[in-house]
Amino acid sequence: MEEEKRAVSEQKKSCSNCGAELKYKPGTTSITCEYCGNVEEIVQDSNGFQELELKPYLNEMGSQSHSEKIVMLQCKNCGANQHVEENYKSLHCVYCTTPLIIEDAYKEDWILPGAVLPFQFDQKKSHQIFSKWVKGLWFAPSKLKKAALDPQNTKGLYLPYWTFDAQLFANYSGQRGDYYYVTVPYTATVNGKRVQRTRQERRTRWTPVRGSINGFVDDTLIEASHQHKNPIPPKISNWNLEALESFNTSYLAGFVTEKYTIPLKDGHLASTREAERIATTWARRDIGGDTQRVSSIDMTLSEETFKHILLPVYISAYRFNSKTYNFYVNGQTGAISGKRPYSFWKIFFFVLFIIIVIGIIMMLSNQ
Repeated sequence: MEEEKRAVSEQKKSCSNCGAELKYKPGTTSITCEYCGNVEEIVQDSNGFQELELKPYLNEMGSQSHSEKIVMLQCKNCGANQHVEENYKSLHCVYCTTPLIIEDAYKEDWILPGAVLPFQFDQKKSHQIFSKWVKGLWFAPSKLKKAALDPQNTKGLYLPYWTFDAQLFANYSGQRGDYYYVTVPYTATVNGKRVQRTRQERRTRWTPVRGSINGFVDDTLIEASHQHKNPIPPKISNWNLEALESFNTSYLAGFVTEKYTIPLKDGHLASTREAERIATTWARRDIGGDTQRVSSIDMTLSEETFKHILLPVYISAYRFNSKTYNFYVNGQTGAISGKRPYSFWKIFFFVLFIIIVIGIIMMLSNQ
């Protein structure tokens, strides 16, 4: 019972001056009160964020460490799991805009985030970026441009990710390819006559090789939630992880937080596959030459650690012709991307205009 009370109280930070809700101010290390202007600093952990040893978390007993209960709402339309924020009086899914029912809230255990990348600008700035982008879209429906004027359609969301560190060692076998060139005769037709000529053709000399590589794999970033019908575009998925801060619930004030749905063990499997790709790249570099073939790699990972981290993104959801479109703004860099609808009539009249212009030009050229 005591644990549940703590989980609920951490959803909302009260102003010590007037009791109103405090919200995180993007780009700062403080939370502010919109009513009395009181500013409170977020206490930073002097020890920095902690890398957790992986193996104890991959069994049931270890999973209970560094965990607590969090209040969640699941969207019945797209299935997204979202952390309840008390400041939202009218809750809607950030992905598909479907209304969320407060009575459906439930508590669930989660591994506490070890670090968070705070938002670097507020919703107003995000909405300006989105509006500018929408206004620059060709053949966008007029309703979309009008919807872009409503800031309520843009919400800040913290996305869950796993990061994995490990010492990598691998033995490999393969082939080193070195280019060389040979002179090859061929017949060509010049002025109707057949003539003999030569040309240089590239060949590859292959040499069997074996070797070993080792190194530190740092912060392999793995998505910790299935992005349902609307995956986060790669264009906005580049974050500077050197700016991570030790986790503090104050950074979540005023924002929605999505809970991870990909278990740690599945995230670890994905990171292992990424480590194998990295090992192959290192092996190719070690083999040298002009080209390489890697036939086998025997890889070992040791000293494995992980973090559960939260990364910032603004989402604007828009419905057009019974379809939901999502637009995303990276909450750190401001990069924007998303799928957009097209206006049939704008395209139709544009094509019609082009046809008329071509027809007029042809008529004038025939006079």
